[in-house]
Amino acid sequence: MGQMIKVGMADLKICKAPDNLTTLGLGSCIGIAMYDPSTKISGLAHIMLPDSTQIKNNSNIAKFADTGIQKLYDDMLKAGANKSRLVAKIAGGAKMFELSGSAAINVGQRNAMASKDKLKALGVRLIAEDTGLNYGRTVELYSETGDYVIKAVGKPPKTI
Repeated sequence: MGQMIKVGMADLKICKAPDNLTTLGLGSCIGIAMYDPSTKISGLAHIMLPDSTQIKNNSNIAKFADTGIQKLYDDMLKAGANKSRLVAKIAGGAKMFELSGSAAINVGQRNAMASKDKLKALGVRLIAEDTGLNYGRTVELYSETGDYVIKAVGKPPKTI
C-alpha cells in the first residue's frame, strides 16, 4: 500500500502506483481523475471554476477546468503515460446552495460541462462520473486499479 497524496483546492498532482491521490470536500468543484491502466500513472485535479478566460487574475491554472485539465494531461504524458490509453473519471459539481428567485448560475453544473468539453477536446475518454446532486464529496484515486472511490457524509462509499 503506497502513500495517499493530498491534492488541495485548485491544485493538481500526479503519481504512480503504489501511491494514491485524494482530494477532500468537493462541493461545486470537480475532481478530475486521469489514469493510464498500463503504466499506472494517475493524476487528480481539483478545479473550482469552468473557464480561465472569464477571470482577470487567473494565474492559478489548476483552478480552472480548461487550463487545469490541460496541465494534468501534459504532466501525465511527461511522466510517461500514453495518451491513447488515458481515461478519465469525474466527481463533484454539486449544487450546494439553493438560491430562490435569483438567477444564480449553477457553477457545479458548469464545471462538469467544461470538464467534459476539455476532456473531449484532448481525446481523453470519460468512462465514469458521479456529479451533481446537493452534497459534497471526498474522492480517492487508486493507482494500482484506477478505482475512483467517492465518499460522502451519510452515504456508503461508491467506486466508479
